[in-house]
Formats: sequence, structure tokens, C-alpha cells
Amino acid sequence: MNHDTLALVGDIGGTNARFALVDLAAPTIELRESKSLPNADFASLQHAIEHYLEGVGTRPARAALAVACPVGSDEIRLTNRAWAFSRSELQATLGLAELRMLNDFGAVAWAVPALTDADIVTLHGQLDTPLRGPISVLGPGTGLGVALLVGSAALGWQVVETEGGHIGFSPMGDEEQAINAWLTARHGRTSTERLLCGKGLSEIDAVLRGEDALHTPQLRDPADIVRLALDGHDLLARRALARFCAVLGSVAGDCALIHGARHVVIAGGIIPRFLPFLRSSAFRERFLAKGRMAALLEAVPIHVITHPHPGLLGAACALRATEL
Repeated sequence: MNHDTLALVGDIGGTNARFALVDLAAPTIELRESKSLPNADFASLQHAIEHYLEGVGTRPARAALAVACPVGSDEIRLTNRAWAFSRSELQATLGLAELRMLNDFGAVAWAVPALTDADIVTLHGQLDTPLRGPISVLGPGTGLGVALLVGSAALGWQVVETEGGHIGFSPMGDEEQAINAWLTARHGRTSTERLLCGKGLSEIDAVLRGEDALHTPQLRDPADIVRLALDGHDLLARRALARFCAVLGSVAGDCALIHGARHVVIAGGIIPRFLPFLRSSAFRERFLAKGRMAALLEAVPIHVITHPHPGLLGAACALRATEL
């Protein structure tokens, strides 16, 4: 690896901080020394980065960090983690000649054109070659990320970063009305992010199990809910996951309409764990349940990213794009 063209890339979510090294001069992007660190083990992002760099024994001059929050100012505050820092101070402290900050799902959107066939599963439709925007990119993790990818390989790609996960939840049917009321009682407002994230799945499950919203409800781990739902013996876990998939379909359809999308791409570490369940759920029905716009959405292909680190890949793609 050429140390003069070496760069640090990071994907900083609400739960974990993932880092890797990339050689920006290489013909293709290869993530090296990839490592995931639990955020709870570190007092700040700076400490997590320094721990990682000490472990790999190198100090790159350039870096791109994807963070789960807006990045429009020098002061960065993570939405789902009590970390805040100054972009300029972090750059100076780490001795970086360049520090590029991206929204975490903006980084995922940057990754989409670099994905191979092995990195994507198509739920419906086909993946166009060559790929063209607009492309809606969304997915649940610690929160719900939403971004827009526009352009093409011939014209160049651009990413529009958004906070679309924070739009208000629009419940359909009695069960979702009950979930909406439960979440609003706990949080004061129910955004789509409140449902479409790991904790959201736990809270949907809590509602279905009859937990009291205002008296410290017992929440099951989302990974356990998925496991129990797929095992097939826990009916409430299956109902919770089925409701999660249905709401995801509604939100994905809304994003496609708002963006005028030619494709919808879903990311997030939780989704690849239950792709067959998602495919057989009400996801597609709810994606198309847009009244007079149903026929328009019929033509929009839907894909799921299975690449293990799309945020890191996208951060590297964004950093390379600044050189062009």
C-alpha cells in the first residue's frame, strides 16, 4: 500500500464506529485493516480514532468520516450517541491535511455505484446497467437513514444528504394506530425513525406484548426478536417483524415518490438477516399502496445492499471523487 495515497475511512453509527484504510491511488477500492469498535468503550470519536490508528500503526494524511447526524457545520453532534466535536479541531488534533465529513447514509449512497452484483440482492425488478439516478437510498440501523443519489457514471454522481428518517409516521390500520399512540406517549412525537430501527422493532414488539408505555416497558433485544420470528414459534415476534416490514414498505414507497426514483436501494445491517421474510411480507404491497401512483411505483426496482461495510466503501468513494 502506498502510504502517500493512504486514507482513513470511518462509519460512525449510534452503536459502533467502523474504520478501515484505503489506497486512493489503487484501481479499485479495497478496505484494509477493517475494524468495528463499540462506541460505549470510548469517551469520544477522537479517542476511538486514535485507538484504531495505534492498532494499525500508521497515520494517514487524509480521512473521510461518515457520521449518523447532519454535517453542515463545524460542530458535529451525533443524533443517537452523546458525542460532539469540532470538525476543524478534530482535523488539527489528528494532523490531517484533509478531513471530509459525510452523513452516514450519504456515504451509503456514494457506495451504490461501486457495488458489484455480489453486493446487492434484488427484491423486485432488475438492476439497470448502466445505473442511473435518481436513486432513493434508505435503511434502518440505530436510526433510519435516507439519502438521494443523482447522476450517472457518464455524467458523474452526486449525493443529496437528508434527514428523511425524521419525517412523521403515518399509521395505517388499528395496529399501527396503537403503535403510534404508544410511541407518542413515550417520546412526544412519532417519526418513522422511531419504528424503523433496532429499538423501534423492540418497541413494536413491546406494544404487541401489552407492555405499558409509561412504566419502563420490558424491551426484548431486536436480534432476539428476529431470531424468534424466523424460528417460527414466537407468534408475537413474527407479528412484530411483519409490522416492521410493512412500515418499511410504506416509507420506501414514500421516498420513491418524493425523489422521483428510478431505483430504491435498502441498506442497514439488520435487513440482510431476514431477506426471505421481507420478500414474503407485506413490504411490496405497502410499497405500492399509494393510490393513483401505484402503477408508477410498479416500475421501480427495489434492491438490498448485502455488502458488509457500505458506509466505509462510500466514504472512500466520496474522498476519491474530490480528486476528480
